[in-house]
Amino acid sequence: MKTFFCKLIPPRPTFAQDMSESEVKLMQEHAAYWKLRMDNGKVVAFGLVGDSSGPYGIAIIEVETDAEADGLTSRDPVILAHRGFKYEIFPMPRGAVHPGAAA
Repeated sequence: MKTFFCKLIPPRPTFAQDMSESEVKLMQEHAAYWKLRMDNGKVVAFGLVGDSSGPYGIAIIEVETDAEADGLTSRDPVILAHRGFKYEIFPMPRGAVHPGAAA
């Protein structure tokens, strides 16, 4: 298994504070997408990081290949919506996961 830190960069620094109704719906789809992958044992943790320079999302995932990590992020509804989101994916070569955290 490989562990990755995935950073979701929103389309603007104020996104978490000033989402439109359609963006709120998109974020609900995004959360449901990652929750399902968590239930399937691919996601260790995900959520919003309250960085003072601008909040962003993270997911820590455990997958077999780099391509699988790319596939999970590229199929996120926020990416498929082409609304200005992007992911940065970082391998965690010495990542350790609590035994009960992933299936």
